[in-house]
Amino acid sequence: MDASFPFTRDLVLIGGGHAHALFLRMWGMKPLAGVRVTVIDPAPAAAYSGMLPGFVAGHYQADELSIDLVRLCRFAGARYVAAAATGIDRHAKQVLVEGRPPIAYDVASIDVGIHSKMEVKGFAEHAVAVKPLWRFAEAWKRFTVTSNAGSRAVIIGGGIAGVELALAAKYALGDDAEVCIVDRAELLSGFRKHTRDNLLEALRRAKISWREGIEVSAIEAGKVCFRNGQELPADMVLGAAGARPHAWLQETGLNLVDGFVVVDETLRASDESIFAVGDCAHLSFSPRPKAGVFAVRQGPVLFENLRAALSGKALRKYRPQKDYLKLISLGSKSALAEKFGRSLQGPFLWTLKDRIDRNFMRRLGELPKMRRPDLPIDRAEGLLEEYGNEHPCAGCGAKVAGSALASALSDIPINERTDVTVFAGDDAALVQIGDARQVLTTDHLSALVTDPVLMTRIAMVHALGDIWAMGATPQALLVSLTLPRMSVTLQERTMKEIMRIAQQDAHRFGATIAGGHSSLGADLVIGFSATGLLSRDPITREGAKAGDALILTKPIGSGVLMAAEMRGIARGADVVQAYEMMCQPQNVASQILSGANAMTDVTGFGLAGHLAGICASSGCGAKIWLENVPVLEGAEVLSQQGVRSTLFEANRANAGAVFGASGARDDLLFDPQTAGGLLAAVPAAEVGSCMKSLAEAGYTAAHIGEITSDAGAILVS
Repeated sequence: MDASFPFTRDLVLIGGGHAHALFLRMWGMKPLAGVRVTVIDPAPAAAYSGMLPGFVAGHYQADELSIDLVRLCRFAGARYVAAAATGIDRHAKQVLVEGRPPIAYDVASIDVGIHSKMEVKGFAEHAVAVKPLWRFAEAWKRFTVTSNAGSRAVIIGGGIAGVELALAAKYALGDDAEVCIVDRAELLSGFRKHTRDNLLEALRRAKISWREGIEVSAIEAGKVCFRNGQELPADMVLGAAGARPHAWLQETGLNLVDGFVVVDETLRASDESIFAVGDCAHLSFSPRPKAGVFAVRQGPVLFENLRAALSGKALRKYRPQKDYLKLISLGSKSALAEKFGRSLQGPFLWTLKDRIDRNFMRRLGELPKMRRPDLPIDRAEGLLEEYGNEHPCAGCGAKVAGSALASALSDIPINERTDVTVFAGDDAALVQIGDARQVLTTDHLSALVTDPVLMTRIAMVHALGDIWAMGATPQALLVSLTLPRMSVTLQERTMKEIMRIAQQDAHRFGATIAGGHSSLGADLVIGFSATGLLSRDPITREGAKAGDALILTKPIGSGVLMAAEMRGIARGADVVQAYEMMCQPQNVASQILSGANAMTDVTGFGLAGHLAGICASSGCGAKIWLENVPVLEGAEVLSQQGVRSTLFEANRANAGAVFGASGARDDLLFDPQTAGGLLAAVPAAEVGSCMKSLAEAGYTAAHIGEITSDAGAILVS
């Protein structure tokens, strides 16, 4: 998010549909100064509808039809919120979001598409709706992996979507498969006779059956039941009957037609601060069918009109095409085209459709690389080397190298207070107040994400890691907050989001927010000073014994993923999974590992660096079984491509004697982690019970090695 100028307006995009995806690309090329953009969508990738039949047929892989919203948001400088919108409070000008505080807007745009979930008994349990597309794509992929010869698929809905899916499914499942389309009315009733006859003939050639004028009453395991008492066996049931609006739109108070948002020629809804595009919108001035081609054409108009609405300029009108080229996939690499009442079919039309679809996806996938500002000709020595070719990754770039930190601390006088205990190498201190023992720590992070709520949750888990690693219970937190420059109104909005989620999460951990400090600066920085209460002796890095088992409670690789995300080369789904792992608290894991001889949290110095700290403090060595070390999805592939976090080289040097680490996976041992897991040296007899309890508590924990008597040496095998 470009903070070169103060933010004064909030633009919120609800949904990651085709028009919004195009908007983000255009915004990245030409942002409007002073505008903070937010995208709300539960899925990090949207499926492109034009390539879905080809995916079902097996002509495309899932990644080929995925529009990566996380990468687009990074390119556009927008914050991505991985959650579902549940409503709009127009009076307060807020979007209600599942599982987090509301998000305020000055201007909002809705592009949430439609769904095809049916109000039929058993549909939710035994069928899959074609829309939303990303959820259907995942379900179809699972089915094709487990299906056998002679599989039976039933498609409910005899429109063009149902027919395309039936042809694609038959092609993918093979000649032995049985595919049937059922519809309460006539198949393809909205098409001209010539086109309809050609499509029905394509169904006959593919040996696909259909039943017209029949109504589904229920869906049960292995069959579809009809109101006339008949049944149809089915291994998979797909719902493609009609376009249904999302229910929450009914509660917005906007003008609707059949549940769809009414918009005028400028794509603005009945509320002048809200726009709507794509399938969820109803073009009151010129109604059109629900087709992705209209959303694609709306993208440039939406881009201009949102800029105009945010800057007080005149809006332009959207003119939908009267007719458009319909390219219909026929299962194999052949297609049928219809326009102006005429139709043709053949492999050459599939080639045309494939070229059009791939060009569209290329526009959204091959994003221009934004250059860093050139260095001045006159500059100090060493500036070029320090500046580098890439931006420092925020999660680790905000951290000081271990060697610099050790050097700075070496001259600090030894603590002389008897009521304060400082443990060598630990990031928290023990304070004695009468009979009470209190752990004291502090930590902060420069924002690795632009969403202040997500960043608050990550920063709190990161800071409390030191409390949990000592076996203490969080007590109180002070917030240290630096906001990027923004108007007073946006300061208030942002502070509300941060403080609400901070208090909510602190309460969840048994602590409270006791105050804090805020200021304005160049970037978002969030930190916490925390206290924790101890009812026993603290667990430090000093007690590991030879023979102890090493347990790690979270996967590693977040530093590589964040570095790749900032460069726009990480998969959005992998990035979101990393965010979720960073937000996972270690409070329960700390309780489970309360019998550990030594424990620390894995953060900036990486797994090898923090393990080296345990070895140095305990006078021992360690062995790591590399194949047992859990790794975040996508991290090893990125490591193989040479992606490294800013602190990688310093971490490798700081880890000391690490033998046997030489490959891409080994390099992740030196990858700095943000809000990483606990690393515990546990008596060997307790490994089984600890691992069982950690798994039951939802941790991706692993037994990754053991403590040895070879002082100071770490062997990777």
